[in-house]
Amino acid sequence: MRVANYWERNGDTVECLLCPTGCIISEGGSGFCKVRGVREGELKALGYGKVSSAHLDPIEKKPLNDFFPGSMIYSIGGWGCNLSCAFCQNWSISQEFHDESRVYEPADIVDEAKASGSIGIAYTYNEPLISFEFVRDCAQLARSAGLVNVLVTNGYINTEPASELLSLVDALNIDIKSMDPEFYKTHCGGELNPVLDFAVQANAAGCHVEITNLVIPGLNDSDDLFVSLADWIYDNLGAEVPLHLSAYHPQYKMVVNRTPPETLLNARDLCEQRLKHVYLGNV
Repeated sequence: MRVANYWERNGDTVECLLCPTGCIISEGGSGFCKVRGVREGELKALGYGKVSSAHLDPIEKKPLNDFFPGSMIYSIGGWGCNLSCAFCQNWSISQEFHDESRVYEPADIVDEAKASGSIGIAYTYNEPLISFEFVRDCAQLARSAGLVNVLVTNGYINTEPASELLSLVDALNIDIKSMDPEFYKTHCGGELNPVLDFAVQANAAGCHVEITNLVIPGLNDSDDLFVSLADWIYDNLGAEVPLHLSAYHPQYKMVVNRTPPETLLNARDLCEQRLKHVYLGNV
C-alpha cells in the first residue's frame, strides 16, 4: 500500500488534511471517503490504482463543451467520494469501495490512453480528488507523454493539495451543487465555500474551467439561486466560463421527480443575462 500525502499524526490517531472533511482516523480505520485509511501508523492510499470504470468518451460527456470539442478522451474512475449526496448519479461506485478491484499502475493508464487515440485522460465517474496520489502520478506521466489531464470533480479539496494537482491539470468541470450553503450541509454532507474557493483557484492557475449545476426540483431550482450562481461565476471566474445546467433524475436515496425541461429553459434564460456560454444537459 502507498503512503498517502497530506496528513499528520495526532497521538494514537491520524488527521487527513486532503479535504475539508478533516477525518480523524484510528489504526485500522478509514476516512469518510473509504479509500484513505490508517495502517501501521501511517495514512495509506488504500484505493491507489484500483479502477472501477474505464471508457473512451466524447469530451462533451464530461461535460466539457469548449475544450477540444469533437475529441475523445480516455476516462477512468475509482471508488468512493468525500461527499454523501443523496441524489448521487454514480452512487454504485462513489458510495462503495471494492478493495479486490484490479490494480493499475500509472504507466498502464497512460499506455491505454495513448493506444486509444485519446487526447488525454479524464479522471471522472467517482470523485477523483480522493485518489490524489494516483491521479497526480498518472497526470505527471500523461503530461510527459503529451496528453492532456482533465478533472471532473466536486471541488472539495484543501488549498495546498489542490495547488499541487492543478499544476498538472489542463481542464476541469467543477460541480457547484447549489449556491445555498444549507443545501450542501443537508443533502451533501459538506460545505459550499471550499468548492467556490477551489473553482477560483483552478481558474487562477490557468486551467480551462467549466461549471455544472445539477438542477433538482424543489431543492435548488429557484430563480434566485440560478441568478446567484450566474452572478458568482461572472464576478469570480468571468463571463466566458461555460455553465452546464443538467437535468436530475431519481437516483440513490432521492425520489424527487425528474427535472422538467421548462425549468432548465428558464434557468438558461436567467443565466444567459450574465454568462456567454450556458448549456443544457441530460435533456
